[in-house]
Amino acid sequence: MSKKQEHATAYWKENIRYLFILLAIWFAVSYGAGILFKDSLNQIKIGGFELGFWFAQQGSIYVFVILIFVYVRLMNKLDKKYGFNE
Repeated sequence: MSKKQEHATAYWKENIRYLFILLAIWFAVSYGAGILFKDSLNQIKIGGFELGFWFAQQGSIYVFVILIFVYVRLMNKLDKKYGFNE
């Protein structure tokens, strides 16, 4: 295997690891906070709304948008690390 191919394989493995971690965070927030822990989170009210309802309706979307920016930053660093930046 050539050096370039080894770099591409390592790059792809690290990219998949980042994706898995970020999607796990999003799943935990959207499914966990919005469905599994909804009843306990609903004991807390923010702005008149129950926290479990807020996570189910808006919180998971906000977290997803934040994770997009985190992914972009991570990928820019990864591109520089492996020399794929332009």
